[in-house]
Amino acid sequence: MSNELIINSTQEGERIALLQDKRLIEYHFDRNDTNYAVGDIFLGTVKKVMPGLNAAFIDIGYQKDAFLHYGDLGEQFQTLAKWTRLVHSGKAPVAHLKGFPRDAALEKVGKMADVVKKGQQMLVQIVKEPISTKGPRLSSDLSMAGRYLVLMPFSDTISVSKKIVSRAERERLKRLIASIKPDGFGVIIRTVAEGRDVAELDRDMTNMVAMWEQLYQNLRNAKPNDKVLGELGRTSSMLRDMLSDSFDAIHVDSQELFDELRTYLQQIAPDKVDLLKLYSGKTKIFEQFEIEKQLKTLFGKTVTVPGGGYLVIEHTEALHVIDVNSGNKSNQQSDQEATALMVNLAAAKEVARQLRLRDMGGIVVVDFIDMRSGDSRKKVEDTVQQIMARDRAKFTILPITKFGLLQITRQRVRPEQNIITTEVCPTCGGTGKITASILVTDEIDLSIDELLVNQNHAGLTLYVHPFLHAYYTKGLVSKQMKWYLKYYKWVKVVKDTSLGLTDYRIQDERGEDIELHSRAAELNSLQDRDDETDD
Repeated sequence: MSNELIINSTQEGERIALLQDKRLIEYHFDRNDTNYAVGDIFLGTVKKVMPGLNAAFIDIGYQKDAFLHYGDLGEQFQTLAKWTRLVHSGKAPVAHLKGFPRDAALEKVGKMADVVKKGQQMLVQIVKEPISTKGPRLSSDLSMAGRYLVLMPFSDTISVSKKIVSRAERERLKRLIASIKPDGFGVIIRTVAEGRDVAELDRDMTNMVAMWEQLYQNLRNAKPNDKVLGELGRTSSMLRDMLSDSFDAIHVDSQELFDELRTYLQQIAPDKVDLLKLYSGKTKIFEQFEIEKQLKTLFGKTVTVPGGGYLVIEHTEALHVIDVNSGNKSNQQSDQEATALMVNLAAAKEVARQLRLRDMGGIVVVDFIDMRSGDSRKKVEDTVQQIMARDRAKFTILPITKFGLLQITRQRVRPEQNIITTEVCPTCGGTGKITASILVTDEIDLSIDELLVNQNHAGLTLYVHPFLHAYYTKGLVSKQMKWYLKYYKWVKVVKDTSLGLTDYRIQDERGEDIELHSRAAELNSLQDRDDETDD
């Protein structure tokens, strides 16, 4: 299975598409104006303590105060709070935590009002970006993610990802990390660390310790609500988390971003630098890799399932609902059960893909076609589980109910991706009204006469709808030939399928568009005024 990362730089930010075997699997839009991303660490100020929620609202500069629950403070919150005060006041001369005295671990069941006070400044990390009307969700259990390891201050534990199943490998990794881990820090060993040697792990550890030292330097001079440590951009973080031997290429269409990613790859994976390629083709990069077409077909309310059938996806305030329909597959099998199973298996794969593609989180209910057989329902459940196993977000899947409903909960840390797939009619401009189409030829004739006679152009190129192209070019003595006999100047007529029936454009002899004062626009304006008068 091949993986390709396609990155399109725009004025608003970077559009990031992950392709597997040329099919779009993930899509992200990393906006330039977003200052609150998962992993960012801020020096927040407690604005309000809510005993009823056992939580506090923290000001980190966002328009809505961020939410911090007691359960997200972390066992070493008191130690972190003390270290923060000492660093901010200039009383902690070094960044390392060796020998730093620790307070007693925070009780798992306690009250927020007993731990934090209004106006208190504290280090907090974003674990969920602002979604809808809600502010960010925070944690004080800080962590810094690398490619192979996650560094946790004020901890001594070394834990290994559950996805590394080999007991011998787990023990090997623990021994290696214990030999290079700095005092005062705990480490989580990520799945991608499996099989890596000590040099790679040590390089990753060095990078994370450097991040901690950067946080220390920034905190010394930080003001309330300042960001003291920013997470990597969406593009770099995807490379960090997903880069593997299955990656074939990373295509970028911006020289600036190319240089940035090249530098980052040299730090985390020097052997992968050659995968990075700067795209310089004339066609837009998303058009070249057929991503625009996939975006238009995959983000609508109705999504076609490969091989037949379709999904109807609805979003509500509380949950997402996906309805599975058989479409033209209903007559392809000998009995109803076989048809239902075939459609549901194909739909299960597309559902898992859609969750990841749209980054849908929270509760998702999938209404599959009813199946009587328990074995059939189990096959559908296993298919969803198998495809979603590649998803980086945490999820839980419940068995299909007797009503054919599959319930899924998926971790939501960012707003859902949504792309508007409907377009404004190019002919009426969304108004629902056009000028009488019979007038368009008269208008074109007047424009041609004005440009060739009064403005004395040497030649013109006329772009029109294919119907109008036939009208002007067909016949023994075509309309195009009559123009030549009248003006002794040639008007080239070109068909353009992107134009509406009443639309046209004209270019001069240099190939530059000529701005026209359309009679149709004037007629539209007069008609609108008449309508307003009638009202």
